[in-house]
Amino acid sequence: MEIFANLVSTLGGLYLLAILLRFLLQIARADFYNPLTQAVVRITDPLVRVFRNFIPGYRGIDFSSLVLALVIEAALVTALIFLYGFQMPGIGSIVTWSLAGVIFFIINIYYWAIIASIIMSFVMLFSGNMNPHPALQLIWQLTEPVMAPVRKVIPPMGGLDFSPIFIFIGIQLLRQVLLQTFRITESIALVVVGV
Repeated sequence: MEIFANLVSTLGGLYLLAILLRFLLQIARADFYNPLTQAVVRITDPLVRVFRNFIPGYRGIDFSSLVLALVIEAALVTALIFLYGFQMPGIGSIVTWSLAGVIFFIINIYYWAIIASIIMSFVMLFSGNMNPHPALQLIWQLTEPVMAPVRKVIPPMGGLDFSPIFIFIGIQLLRQVLLQTFRITESIALVVVGV
């Protein structure tokens, strides 16, 4: 059962990643014609269209993607509780853990996107190729809404951008606050995808 639970967690987590990327890329106003954006849209479109029928968008942001992410997270939490043989909690706990899972997942997306951005920038700098790959362009577009406000406070010095360091510190503090707020224990973290 543990192998099957890991499979469900991995596959469900990948689909949840695609849904949340779709939502975050819309917020960041990323290039819709980027091949990677097109792939994310194709993967998530069938279920997002269903939710879009009764969840309206607002100012160009498609909230049906976010609600779908919460529903998928809740389904994954319920399935993993069943597969691990834990006692099924109340619906309130499942909704709370789903919300926590989606928030943690979004934080993790930004954490890894910033790390990828730093690494790929150095690779591009030392390779001499100044034409960024579509993946790097998408990562820059995704992280810019988070990085730009920090850059205004801490501008680059000597050609080096120190804003990611402060963002990582903020992410660590936010994670600790969320773990305490949602009272995430090891057994809860086992069934919540994204924590």
